[in-house]
Amino acid sequence: MRSSTGATTPTSVTATSEPSAPAPGTAADRFAAARDRVHAWLPRGLAQILPATAIGFAAISSFTYAVDLTVLAVGFDVLELPYPVAVTVGYLVAFTLAFVLNRWLNFQSHGPVAGQTGRYVLTVVANYVLFILLLSSTLEAAGVHFLAARLVAGACEAVFMYLMMRIVVFRQKRYA
Repeated sequence: MRSSTGATTPTSVTATSEPSAPAPGTAADRFAAARDRVHAWLPRGLAQILPATAIGFAAISSFTYAVDLTVLAVGFDVLELPYPVAVTVGYLVAFTLAFVLNRWLNFQSHGPVAGQTGRYVLTVVANYVLFILLLSSTLEAAGVHFLAARLVAGACEAVFMYLMMRIVVFRQKRYA
């Protein structure tokens, strides 16, 4: 600011009541907006039967599945761990990450974390035994390449896990 003598003087910063540019939403808000935009692109019939959270689950699962396969490949090929051990380590890392990301970003759940964690652990154990150990190991033992075996098991577990997360883990109480 210029004084009456023409010299520049410092100005103080004061709060104004004028609105500024809207602050960006939270990461969960931005994720939900992107998920909902993708869902809106679906054909009407498919969009009516496939909830938007399925799109979010697919995005998060794709990322965590890549983490799972990376850990599996490093464990099995590089560290030469037995296949069931390498699968287990990859699975634990990926599904811990999947729980956190789905709770925070996709389902935006604010329910009691202890109950959700308990239900998630039971779901993960069932999924692990049925699809990861039994199906994946059976396929690998039958001569299917270890990554292909894991991909087949992954397709089965994706459907199971989404349904369990939506219906059991992050269920929303409905009140009349």
